[in-house]
Amino acid sequence: MKRRDLLTRLLGLAACGMLPVPWVDTATAQNGSPAEGQPFSPKWLRETAQQLAREPYVPLSDARPSWLAAMDYDDYQALNNFRADHSLWAGGELPFQARFFHLGLYFHHPVSLYEVANGIARPIVFSPEMFKYGPRVKDRIPAQVGDLGFAGFRVNSRADWDRDMFSFLGASYFRAVGASKQYGLSARGLAIDTGMDRAEEFPAFRRFWLERPAADTAALTLHALLDSPSITGAYRFVITPGDTTTMQVETRLFPRRPIERLGIAPMTSMFQCGENDRRIADDYRPEIHDSDGLALWTGTGEWIWRPLLNPHYIRVNSFLDDNPRGFGLLQRDRDFSHYQDDAAFYHQRPSLWVEPMGHWGQGRVQLVELPTADETFDNIVAFWNPAQAVEPGQELRFDYRLYWGAQPPVRPTLVAEVMATRLGAGGMPGQQKIDSMRKFVIDFQGGRLAQLPKDAKVEATVTASRGEIRDVVVRPLQQSDLWRCHFDLVAPGSEPVDLRCYLRDAEGALSETWLYQWSPPPGVKS
Repeated sequence: MKRRDLLTRLLGLAACGMLPVPWVDTATAQNGSPAEGQPFSPKWLRETAQQLAREPYVPLSDARPSWLAAMDYDDYQALNNFRADHSLWAGGELPFQARFFHLGLYFHHPVSLYEVANGIARPIVFSPEMFKYGPRVKDRIPAQVGDLGFAGFRVNSRADWDRDMFSFLGASYFRAVGASKQYGLSARGLAIDTGMDRAEEFPAFRRFWLERPAADTAALTLHALLDSPSITGAYRFVITPGDTTTMQVETRLFPRRPIERLGIAPMTSMFQCGENDRRIADDYRPEIHDSDGLALWTGTGEWIWRPLLNPHYIRVNSFLDDNPRGFGLLQRDRDFSHYQDDAAFYHQRPSLWVEPMGHWGQGRVQLVELPTADETFDNIVAFWNPAQAVEPGQELRFDYRLYWGAQPPVRPTLVAEVMATRLGAGGMPGQQKIDSMRKFVIDFQGGRLAQLPKDAKVEATVTASRGEIRDVVVRPLQQSDLWRCHFDLVAPGSEPVDLRCYLRDAEGALSETWLYQWSPPPGVKS
């Protein structure tokens, strides 16, 4: 299945499946009640994933009964109303509650869910009593439904029993919220062959084990088994809610076959239009995006900002690094007036920052940008692609932390951040226009730059992969604490241009590095 097909069919999420491992075939008694249970440990899960990688991948078929398969989008909404009093750990004595998603619509295969208590895992069994079926579908549900299983789950914390803290739903997709309680971009367990000239492979979490929390704990621990034609994996998540929700992720991966492009800690977001890209902007809202840039903190300590784009065609950019300190898709612009949307609340969408743990070695952060004309399509993907070849028989380990919130946990302190990027026709008013000339305007804020007097000597270093840079100017922006750099690019032809800019003074760099890839629109004159 192609990426666009998958994202379209599930409002940006993918379908999930059930792994045929005999361990759970006898886990539920004939009367539907939990069986005795089975011992569980992370070591057992790792060994199970490793053994599974030695076996052929078994493709899955649609597990929905006919009455469920016939339901449309509106039916599914009426079907999927979970009763809070049936939550796992309902009652309020424990700090978390888990609630479940109904099978149906684009979720064709149930995932297996277990509660782990005192080292023993017991299945969480589906019952129609868990859901309040609306009038639209109530009369179409058979008297005897049976054990359908679940499509996924979401978790609430004691701080807010009404709104989610995080959810896992679709392939290996999951999302979390920060202080705003607003969902936005998604993370995934793994990405394979994203942005290549062939169909992308979507690994899926097949099973989850949720550890029963202690009454006084601040974090919830869960485990997952991942499977796909190319790889298996054992995952451990330790999730702590707060103004920034933190996830500590431990992964053990076991390839079945060589993988050309392995994506570690992948993030999936949406960018339709913004102040730098108005290509698809026939809308009353000035900006429409879940994230506006890719931030990088390299192994050498350099800070990089790459604004996102909605390109004319699929683009893949690679940023080489050795042992990166962090990277993420951020929503830096948090001014409501820039979005004018009091339904989607784009100004409150969380940023997502990845902090590698341990030595990740050489590789690249890859950014994939796809064209989209609709905000319901996730068209941005970013992930770490290790340089090490991925071959069968290996055990790969990548541990990291994810931070979901308004701001990443680390930010530049000595150098200024890029706050806005704008583009327009180049040249000066009254002068003859050159079709191949574009003006770039970049606003910076913070760091040492904020302490400089307005008459300080600040220069910009601007380079381009082709073409000519003209009329570079750096100046303080009146009536604000921003400094603005603007320049013209003259680049005839249709090939993309890679741009790089940063501010400096006699003491060194004053800003993070701004990177941009400018592609002349189709049909532009030279």
